[in-house]
Order: sequence, then C-alpha cells, then structure tokens
Amino acid sequence: MTVAAACRPVSVVVVDDSPVQRRFVRIAIEADPDLVVVGEARNGRDAVALVERLRPQVVLMDLHLPVMNGIEAIERIMATRPTPILVYSAFVDGDDRDNATAALAAGAVDVMEKPGTHGTGKLDDDAEALRRRLRLVGRIKVITHPRAKLGATAATLTTRRLGPARRHECAPVAPDLTAPLDDIAKRNVRAIAIGASTGGPHALANVLAALPADLDAAVVVVQHMADGFIEGLASWLNEICPRPVTVGAAGRRLLPGTITVAPSGLNLVVHRELRVTTHEPPRSQYHVPGIDVTFSSLAEVVGADAVGVLLTGMGRDGAAGLKRLRDRGAFTIAQDEATSAVYGMPAAAVQLGAVDRQLPIGEIGPALRQLTAGAGA
Repeated sequence: MTVAAACRPVSVVVVDDSPVQRRFVRIAIEADPDLVVVGEARNGRDAVALVERLRPQVVLMDLHLPVMNGIEAIERIMATRPTPILVYSAFVDGDDRDNATAALAAGAVDVMEKPGTHGTGKLDDDAEALRRRLRLVGRIKVITHPRAKLGATAATLTTRRLGPARRHECAPVAPDLTAPLDDIAKRNVRAIAIGASTGGPHALANVLAALPADLDAAVVVVQHMADGFIEGLASWLNEICPRPVTVGAAGRRLLPGTITVAPSGLNLVVHRELRVTTHEPPRSQYHVPGIDVTFSSLAEVVGADAVGVLLTGMGRDGAAGLKRLRDRGAFTIAQDEATSAVYGMPAAAVQLGAVDRQLPIGEIGPALRQLTAGAGA
C-alpha cells in the first residue's frame, strides 16, 4: 500500500432501508476524518451493485432489507467482490441472533447491535463505538468464498499429509514453523484450546468440522464476540461438527469429545480435573471472552497434554497464553497469514516465540486429527 493510499479515509457503503438509521450512521461516520461514506443502499440488491461499482473498504449492513435480505447480499458480495462487512442490525429475539450467526457464516467479519434495542447508552457513545469498529474492520483482508458457504470454502482449501516433528528442548529454540509433524501417535492429548477473533466463525467451522468423530480430547473454544451471540454461534457449530458443541458454565467440566465454547461476557478459567469457572473481566480488558485467560489456565492444569491453536483475529489476545502453553510443553499452532482474515493475533504469537507450527486454515483440522490419533494410547 502506498503512503497516499494509507492516508485516505476508510470508504464505507451503508446499507439500511431506514432513512433515520442511514442519517444517524452518516452523521456518526462523518464526524471522523478517517472515515467517509461513499454510498448508500436501501436494499440488498442495490447493495451488491453498489459494492461492485464503488469498491468500498467496508460495508455496513443491516440484515432486515427489502428485495434481497442482508444475508443473501452478504453471500453475493463475498462471492463476487469480497469486502469486509460489518453487520449493524437490531437483534431482539432468538431468531434475529441466529440470523447474526448466519451472517457471519455467509462472510461478514463482525456483528454489532444497533442502539436502542436493549436500552443502550447515549447516542454519542454508540456513534463512537461504531466509528471504532469501522476503523478496525477497514483494515481487514478478506478472501472470496464461493457461494460464501463454509462447506464450499473448506472444499477449496488444500490439505497435505503431515509428517515428522520436533519436540521442545529445555532451552527455547526457534522452530521451523513450516516443518511437518512426527511422533504424533505418542502424544496423549487431553485438551485442545482454540482462540479466535475477527473472521473466527469461518475458521472455527473449518477446523472443528475436521475433528474425528471418535475424538477423546476435550476442546475449549474462545471466540471474541459481543454479548448475546455466543449461544447462536455454538448452535451453528453444533450442526456442522462431528462432536457436540455446548456453551461453558461455572461448575461444569470440559468433557472428552465435547467442544465447549466460552460464554458471552465472561472469562472462562480451567482448573484441575478440567473443572470450569467463569469470571467478570476487568474493565481494562478490551476483548471478551479473554483468550489469554483460558489458555494460561489450561497450561497450568494440563501442560504438555494440551494443544493450543490461535486463529485469525485483530490484536494480541491469545499470544501470551499460547506462549504459556508452549512453555509448559503443549504443542502450539497458529493460522498462517495467507488464510487469516486478520493476521494480528497469529502474528503476535509468532513474534513472541509461542508457535510450533504455522498452517493454512485447511491444514489445521487434519493436523489436530493426527495430533490426537494417539490420545489415550
């Protein structure tokens, strides 16, 4: 990217059938010199055409649209002119929240609730939250998803046979992040910890769908997501994964062969016997649920019998926790840059020396199959 391009404001296309909402959004965006509205659409069909013509850096998309609904519009945009899409809609009941999950599955990179539906704060605060999210989303790199369906996406990703690997030495040694794996049948994997943020639902579906049906290891997933959407994500993942998916709760345990998703608005901590507690995050914690918190706790109680995986996402959350896992002897994997929607968290983990292998998203699931092949042996 040239210096001139880097200095230009992030261009946004706003898609909403409500003139009041479009006016609020335009005023909010135009208050930031780093953002600019380049077009508005009242329905999904016009949105697809506008994105093709204007090629914005971000699409701000309502889901409840005439002519063509938001989910179909997202699918078409991601299949023809892939663009970071921030869903900005009203989520007032369970069906709406399922629609939000479907939008993420179709290719949207993030979901944000419109002000007013649940008594949100002042409009100034809502506007600033929207601007902050747009600035972040505008830096995301996205890829084409044929029909924007996860199954189709997964089918286009290559996989390879993973062969011999290196174990940890007492002194830190920089690993060959692209080397194959070996002696995987000798690893007794009790738990797999997976962290993800922006672009995570796609990546999680790809990885979790590839897990073996006879998996003995417990799986814990931490996905950065706004309050109220984790349940829908878990329900969606449960439909496409070979193992049951549930939302974690205090007092429960991580069970072998079960995928536990950290709950909304809380940090999930793993204790002895894989018992779980949940805790309110500190006010200073930006990403919730916290990946570092869960990874670090699992490192203490499982250590070398764990596998840590850090997927696509903005920021650094998860890097320190993955390093803690690796320092305790766990095997660690990061998603590579080419297949990450945002190569922030994986890059931070690599820079920290927290990663044993860096793999394309399509190879992480097969790698986990191999790493768990000897579990319990």
